[in-house]
Amino acid sequence: MKNKLIYSMLVVLALSACGKNGVQKNVKLGTAADSASYAIGVFIGAQNKQQVEQVPGGKELNLEIMSAGFRKSMIGEEPMTMEEANNIIGMFIEAAASREAQANLEEGNAYLEKNKNKAGVHVTSSGLQYEIITEGTGVKPGPEDQVEVHYHGTLIDGTVFDSSVENGQPVTFPLNAVIVGWSEALQLMSVGSKWKIYIPSNLAYGEQGYYGIGPNSALIFEVELLGIIN
Repeated sequence: MKNKLIYSMLVVLALSACGKNGVQKNVKLGTAADSASYAIGVFIGAQNKQQVEQVPGGKELNLEIMSAGFRKSMIGEEPMTMEEANNIIGMFIEAAASREAQANLEEGNAYLEKNKNKAGVHVTSSGLQYEIITEGTGVKPGPEDQVEVHYHGTLIDGTVFDSSVENGQPVTFPLNAVIVGWSEALQLMSVGSKWKIYIPSNLAYGEQGYYGIGPNSALIFEVELLGIIN
């Protein structure tokens, strides 16, 4: 099922690839149907391009070759069966994901190894690292408490993947429903505190990753504990 979904995403991206490879300038939109056909291609390509690029190995794909495969399939000249296509895609994604996971793990470990020696950085027994920006004076939450926080999350290269600060709205959640690194850090914080926390991949989303977060990625958050919700 996963391979079929990815295959569909890759195929529709081919519609948007045509313009990049010189085909667009040769397209003649002589009828309303021609215009609608081209518009559908633009619409589908734009909707799926970003999703395809986030698939492991997606940025390595050759759009010109993809476009050729799409065209042949559309006119009934399929160069391979759907089963063969799914197998090829599955092997490609698996290999690309493995390479990405290993690279992320090595980069994250190297970053954290260097970061732990910075002045003001504390390291817990689990490997979680944190800096105290502001020390609050309120109580500390327990493992099942619900808290209200503001946060700004980035990858180690500075890429922002989520931020309640940028969204302009704090979030509320129970500490037993978040990643291990968050739960550990927030239980160490007093209400009113603002910390910068550095989370190893095994305390974050691990090998699975998450939306916008690759497998084995170390994460950085600035977290402000606003309150405990009873």
